Amino acid sequence: MAEQSETRCDQPLRFSIPALNARGRLVRLDAVLNDVLSVHAYPPAVEKILAEALVLTALLGTTLKDREGQLTIQAQTENGPVSLLVCDYVDGAVRGYAQFDLARLVEVPSDPNLFALFGKGYLAVTFDRPLPEGEGGGRYQGIVPLEGSSLADAAMQYFVQSEQIPTFIRIAIDHVDGRCVAGGMLVQHLPDGEEGRDRIAARADHPDWEHVRVLSETVKESELADPLLSLEEIAWRLFHDEKEVRIVEGRPMSKGCRCDPVHIRDVIARFPAGERAEMADEAGDIVVNCEFCSRKFPISLASLNN
Repeated sequence: MAEQSETRCDQPLRFSIPALNARGRLVRLDAVLNDVLSVHAYPPAVEKILAEALVLTALLGTTLKDREGQLTIQAQTENGPVSLLVCDYVDGAVRGYAQFDLARLVEVPSDPNLFALFGKGYLAVTFDRPLPEGEGGGRYQGIVPLEGSSLADAAMQYFVQSEQIPTFIRIAIDHVDGRCVAGGMLVQHLPDGEEGRDRIAARADHPDWEHVRVLSETVKESELADPLLSLEEIAWRLFHDEKEVRIVEGRPMSKGCRCDPVHIRDVIARFPAGERAEMADEAGDIVVNCEFCSRKFPISLASLNN
């Protein structure tokens, strides 16, 4: 049991309940999460909020149907100890970064809410979906206030305001054997018509959704973050009394950073020579930092002038 469960970390699980017009995602991040967190020395409060953001990114990203699609979440903040939080998902690869003021962070409570971390802020959720050749790209962005005790609260509000889809999200963070483990679940009530009928908006007061929501709320945080409990077992515990629950394993996830030295050089080469000279250091290099992977890319002025 334990050996089988461990293999489910960093591999999302999709499930649906056709009779109740509901679908969901379960995900648990372990090695991938710690790879992202290890790039910077994050204090506990920032580590926790970034871990939550990465789980949320994985939950939302796995709803993309196209492998070329991208999901990005970004906290836009005003006067908070955490000045930047951004994560994205592309084809199973997640990355994330948080920027913070350590001096101000020590003043926040031990279990801070969103306002304590970000001040007055907003959560931007951006879906980039590829369209057929000649039609351009399909981008959709929704923005909601960063209110509540967690990013899950803000994300649920996003679905209510921007997509009118009743949604339940729960995310849990824990530490196991010295490493951070984070799990989450997303459950949604599909609009009537997902299977070919006339599409109308999903209703938050629909009896089917009320039933699914009540069942979903029984999931425990200790279950979501337990690496010895399989995601299949969680889905079975919650919905085994329903007529049919369809389960499909998603693709394994990885830590991904798309910094490309060739692309970076091409971008810098577009700047006028005078501006490039101002950006260079004493050695004649323009050094570009990637905060996602904590790598530096020195681009020499001589190579740009050739």
